[in-house]
Amino acid sequence: MRGLAASLALVGGLLLSGCAASELAAPDHRGGPAAAEFERVKTSPVELRMFLQRFPKGGDLHNHLSGAVYAEDFIGWAMADGVCLDLDRMAAVAPPCDADGGQPELADALARGQIGRDQLIDAWSMRNFVPGISAASGHAQFFDSFSLFDGAKRGQEMLAMAVENAAHQQIGYLELMISPEMWSAQELARQVGGGGFEDLYRRLLAAGIEKLVPRASAQLDAMEAYTHQYFDCPASGAAACDVEVRYLAQVVRTVAPELVFAQSLLAFLLIEQEPRFVGLNFVAPEDHPVTLATYDAQMEALRFLAERRGPVPIALHAGELTLGLVPPRYLRDHIRKAIEVAGARRIGHGVAIAFEQDAEKLLLEMAERPVVVEINLTSNDVILGVKGEEHPFETYRAYGVPLTLSTDDEGVSRGDLTREYQRAVETYDLDYADILRLSRNALSYAFIEGTSLWQDPQRFEAVAVCRDDLSRPQDPDEVCAAFLAANPKARLQWRLERQLAAFDAERAALWRARMR
Repeated sequence: MRGLAASLALVGGLLLSGCAASELAAPDHRGGPAAAEFERVKTSPVELRMFLQRFPKGGDLHNHLSGAVYAEDFIGWAMADGVCLDLDRMAAVAPPCDADGGQPELADALARGQIGRDQLIDAWSMRNFVPGISAASGHAQFFDSFSLFDGAKRGQEMLAMAVENAAHQQIGYLELMISPEMWSAQELARQVGGGGFEDLYRRLLAAGIEKLVPRASAQLDAMEAYTHQYFDCPASGAAACDVEVRYLAQVVRTVAPELVFAQSLLAFLLIEQEPRFVGLNFVAPEDHPVTLATYDAQMEALRFLAERRGPVPIALHAGELTLGLVPPRYLRDHIRKAIEVAGARRIGHGVAIAFEQDAEKLLLEMAERPVVVEINLTSNDVILGVKGEEHPFETYRAYGVPLTLSTDDEGVSRGDLTREYQRAVETYDLDYADILRLSRNALSYAFIEGTSLWQDPQRFEAVAVCRDDLSRPQDPDEVCAAFLAANPKARLQWRLERQLAAFDAERAALWRARMR
């Protein structure tokens, strides 16, 4: 979905959306009405939620589309589509159904009381999961749920749900992880056989792996067309129409090395040839036996492909581990190898940083490069049992490593990005400047195309052509407007600054209303 057109005329409209030109303030905002109200409400959970739900959040960079949908939607789709339910596993399965064989239509199973709706929701998510009391571990409950609702998914509707939820929370940008044609890439690898990287690379290209790219593009076209139709974009003017979406090609890493390699090659091809794919990521449990046994080879495969085809933006799940989940030897270098071997620009989770060899040096390196850490507080709690002071959130901040907050799988975890902000504020006593930084970082380190608005992303110092425009209450001049039109990343960052200024004005108006 492309909510922002590149034309100068539309840029001007977007800059004015949400606030009048006279409301634009300097990009600091730390001394404004919003900051004052934040200090007042931060100890009140209800008011803090209200505040943060309206607070403009730049983006969500770590969001699996398959896990972003709530179980209730999957159940509704399954009932409408005549999907069957395996009563033993509580798993959605494709027709034909067999009521006598324990696989009735899901709708019939619910109507006859063979299974309860609440039972399904609990099985297909983390709802009502209680550590130490629930039968499964949080890790097992979380990852097993995906296989249970897989047969109920609707790819097109899932994108619409994710965009709608983002718009409701003032999130302007999503990088969604999806796996179009990755199973086809795996099958192609099985056909051509294994071998070294060079041989496998040549055989996959000769076998026509590039033909999967237009098929993946067609899937994106269908998803985005449905979303535009669902919200009647752009005619309706719905907020969802202005949510900018890009995609990360997600590679399933719990399979044989040659299958991971084939998926990775397809990811490189997608990024090269389909502009809506802006990066890649490896997904599935990092503690899976296959992942642990082949982790080094997976990192080397990405280095090989970068050498052959040129580097692409890479974000990797790394360090989503903790002591006790795996033996100590698997905690020593996963984050480092993701960065130094595979060339990851962003790390998802990074929970195991304290167990890395020479962790202090690695943290300094991450701050210097920089390498961003996508923090998933709720996910790390429910899957790993790591939270509060045991989480490295404050350690990363102390070393100057850039951070973003993200949802991971908000439908499965039963949360949203606002909840992640609230959890961070309440756990680590963040101030308004801290959440401003987290919001801006989401766009500064997004893989969306174009140059950043910030010449210095740490100090949020604007590029020269827009510096004066951003610091005074007027529209950008012709030179700055041209720069914004040519650079989608800068354009989104500029819009965020306008939204932050509007938020300040909104908070001031609310304060005046409360004082009457």
